[in-house]
Amino acid sequence: MKIVVTPPAFYKSEALKLKLSSLFPNTVYNQNTDYLSGEELMNFLKDADAAIIGRDPVTQNILNALPQLKMISKYGVGLDNLDLNAIKQSGIELAITTGVNKRSVAELTLSFMIGLCHNIFISAERMKRGEWIREGGQNLSGKTIGIIGCGNVGKEVIKILKPFSCKILINDIEDRSKFCLKQGAIESSFELLIKESDIVSLHVPLTNLTRNMINKNVLKDMKANAFLVNTSRGPVVNSSHLHRALVSKEILGAALDVFCSEPPDDIEFLRLPQLMVTPHIGGNSIEAVEAMGQGAIDNLLKYFNK
Repeated sequence: MKIVVTPPAFYKSEALKLKLSSLFPNTVYNQNTDYLSGEELMNFLKDADAAIIGRDPVTQNILNALPQLKMISKYGVGLDNLDLNAIKQSGIELAITTGVNKRSVAELTLSFMIGLCHNIFISAERMKRGEWIREGGQNLSGKTIGIIGCGNVGKEVIKILKPFSCKILINDIEDRSKFCLKQGAIESSFELLIKESDIVSLHVPLTNLTRNMINKNVLKDMKANAFLVNTSRGPVVNSSHLHRALVSKEILGAALDVFCSEPPDDIEFLRLPQLMVTPHIGGNSIEAVEAMGQGAIDNLLKYFNK
């Protein structure tokens, strides 16, 4: 049986490759630095019985060309790149292991919050230009943090914020009252959270409901000294609206790990001094890569009863 593996990070891990190849000797890896799409992905998946898929876009057209494919094991937790209806109609098994990278994403989120509050990012850039400007910003402790999306990552962020004695507001489509009671957080309407939070942090999947969730109207309702953090999915934030809001000082700053197109090509936006950016590394720590890879391998073992 043939197994194909698309995530570049999986290929870079010798431990994961050794483990998977020992279990499934006929395994082929994507050795490129980028994810695959279109005809390139179709050709790579040709004749595969199962595939470990990362952020590669799996569409109906691709599945139509893969009659032998029986199973997809998801590397990571995001599903917005998969045509779930097409997968179901094709009779292909889809296996997901949730929460495997939550700590990694939560820690990056916390670092964004601290970095924005204490002017770490802009101060570092100034020093590299030879500028000595001592503006220490403000403490994260005691601030009001708005968590939009209280799933695995959102909950983890709330837990690691505990020592900072922040007021935590939560907005989620699910009832999180029990979690809020345990953590001392407060369920809130979206509108109230946006208006009262010093930091708004996004932890939602990309759906029709969340696409462009943060737009010009929402940004106008945020505090003028508030920060926005997005470690979920890029299209949740309208980047042109955020660009305008940062330039016009509607909000104080933002930090993004995800973008509408990756890699992003709006260099003018990326260079804004009030904006901190990283190249989608939230779930890419060494530990997260190993956990996501092991989860994907476990899914294969379960499906093939090995």
